Amino acid sequence: MSRLSQALLGAVLVFLYMPIVVMVVMAFNRSALYELPIEWDTVWFQALAGNERLLTASMNSILIALANTVIATVLGTMAALAFARFRFRGRNLMRLLLLPTITIPWLIIGTAMLVLFFWIGIGRGLHAILLGHVALSIPYVVIVVGARLAGFGPALEEAAASLGASPWQTFVRVSFPVIAPGVVAAALFAFAVSFDQFVISYFLSPPGVSTLPVEIYAAIRKGFTPEVNAISAIIILVSMGLMLAFARLYRFGGERGS
Repeated sequence: MSRLSQALLGAVLVFLYMPIVVMVVMAFNRSALYELPIEWDTVWFQALAGNERLLTASMNSILIALANTVIATVLGTMAALAFARFRFRGRNLMRLLLLPTITIPWLIIGTAMLVLFFWIGIGRGLHAILLGHVALSIPYVVIVVGARLAGFGPALEEAAASLGASPWQTFVRVSFPVIAPGVVAAALFAFAVSFDQFVISYFLSPPGVSTLPVEIYAAIRKGFTPEVNAISAIIILVSMGLMLAFARLYRFGGERGS
């Protein structure tokens, strides 16, 4: 790699991570007005511990994201297997219909879901938010797992079946170990889509109930407080730690050179 390419890559990384670094650093700044020089303190983490509204919104986001991850990953993986291993009428059309849900602006999808949920009696609430997040996440799971299945032909599965393995045994002992990195990557996508989702959560949350993105938006409108920096710093450190752990476990970055 040339020095110019390295410099450009370094500039891009600095541009991406500098706001995150500033937010984490300011979470430990005692000044509420971000005055310099920085006075290192954990006062905003202590204030966060007493902010019931922000903590409740964070817990709502975590629970919804976890439930969404499980449901969307299971359903999306099943759909990806069906698309990859079976031939049925309407298969190509159904696969094509997954793309508009990704490309249509979330503002339009949120409005449509709000109207539909009231029309069929679901209404607004955490259950409605979960349904909306699952609907948004499944296409990502299907695409990611489907990409993994595309590089894994049916030969091994057919060999296992010829040796007397049942379909379930073939999936557990042959198919799943091979597609597991794709399933994990899809699950991480589903969690990120749900946890970070603002539009759907904002449209479907009832009065008095919110998720963390909605609560942060409300805090910015009313007056930004460093407690938001504190909760953001915790989320950033935990999420990056988990991502690095999964990347190392499943070698998402590829094999290391010798």
